[in-house]
Amino acid sequence: MQKEEIVLEVLKREKAGKEVAKKLRRDGFIPGVVYGAGEKPTPVQIPTNAFVKFRRSGHGENALITLNIKNGKTASEKVLIRDIQKDPVKDNVIHVDFQHVSLTKKVTVKVPIHLVGTAAGVKDQSGILQHVLRELEISSLPTDIPEKVEVDVTALKIGDSIHVRDLSLPGVDILSDLAQTITSVIPPMKEEEVAKPVAAEGVPAEAVVAEGAEPAEPEVISEKKAEERAAEREKTKTEKDKEEGKAPAKGPAPKGAAPKAEKK
Repeated sequence: MQKEEIVLEVLKREKAGKEVAKKLRRDGFIPGVVYGAGEKPTPVQIPTNAFVKFRRSGHGENALITLNIKNGKTASEKVLIRDIQKDPVKDNVIHVDFQHVSLTKKVTVKVPIHLVGTAAGVKDQSGILQHVLRELEISSLPTDIPEKVEVDVTALKIGDSIHVRDLSLPGVDILSDLAQTITSVIPPMKEEEVAKPVAAEGVPAEAVVAEGAEPAEPEVISEKKAEERAAEREKTKTEKDKEEGKAPAKGPAPKGAAPKAEKK
């Protein structure tokens, strides 16, 4: 729950567009917009220094802000930050969306979960603490929104877990799945055995060379062996043609054979 009032002074802006936004940033302002409560969106410009100071003050993005909008006269609105856009290269803020809220109506927000303490299973049993769920979705009045949800893990031993259903947050409705695990302690990891080489799909296992072993030399096919294989293929083809009733294909006459005489 927020303990102090946060005030930001902004100016209403009349113009919009990319070029206007670029000029505002060069002049030390951040373009923004205020919407919600059934009202027409109001474009504003926020002094960059004031917004950076607010961000560095440690207030979460769910902080309730009193936004004083100056336009000849000052209009004050209670707002929450709904979106912050940053430059993907420089990481500086380039646009801010504010949502006007009513202090008597609940709003839905996501609050960060912080783990506190050292788990017994980590300290005494060398276990590993896993932080599974890092945000909690809640519904509450704007004045009751917690900056963060703290979860004490001190009593957790190996095999123990804390779930969303174990939390108690007065004045807050929890919307996240109650069965979700927030954190748990698991046994320490055992040393993994050195993995053996595995054959890729379609590759014979014997083709995989063990680490440190020299690869087998490829078979060298001599000219003589090549001729023997060619003769064997020709013999197989001839036998197959005979089985199918085909006449063997006539090849060139062997060397040294006399040519047949022509019939007259």
